[in-house]
Amino acid sequence: MKFTISPIQLESRGIKDQKVLQAIRQIPRELFVPKNYREVAYTDRALPIDCGQTISQPFIVAYMTEKLQLKPSDKVLEIGTGSGFQTAVLAQLVKEVYTIEIYSELSQKAQKLLTQLGYQNIFYYQGDGNLGWPEKKEFEAIILTAASKQIPKTLLEQLKTTGKMILPLEINSGEQILYLIKKLPQGKGKLQSTPLLPVRFVPLL
Repeated sequence: MKFTISPIQLESRGIKDQKVLQAIRQIPRELFVPKNYREVAYTDRALPIDCGQTISQPFIVAYMTEKLQLKPSDKVLEIGTGSGFQTAVLAQLVKEVYTIEIYSELSQKAQKLLTQLGYQNIFYYQGDGNLGWPEKKEFEAIILTAASKQIPKTLLEQLKTTGKMILPLEINSGEQILYLIKKLPQGKGKLQSTPLLPVRFVPLL
């Protein structure tokens, strides 16, 4: 029997983008979690993976992806490859995904799995996500899957004008809020910042 993440489960929490829902339904999430967690792979909760990291709950993956309003022609930068689950969702929706992971073990494992699943539009880099993509490309969207105390300056420089960034920010005493950042055309470096909802992510290293 093939299990999937129910669209009803996500729609009941406000996810409306059918392309995002379909992308998540296509992914065998049990392959992205440790074997001892596969029985609960399709529950709407975060689960532990290697290196003390986590795979985000399906709702958060869907929510963050939906808020970026991605187009098929977009290039997206992901900070924190992790298990590769969010990467797989993005890869179904855009032209190219560039993903950075600080832990080599996670980066290699995700690349192996995503390649086996047939994704050919993902580019991988193992290193410090705060520094952005090494070739200094510009991206229509940037997504951070780890919490930062501030928006990394280099990432803002790699975000195209009118582009969007979504990330969890630690605002005080460990509290985290998910923010949507839009780079406005008027004025160099002008940003529109919108708080979305409280979240809990591992810290950005």
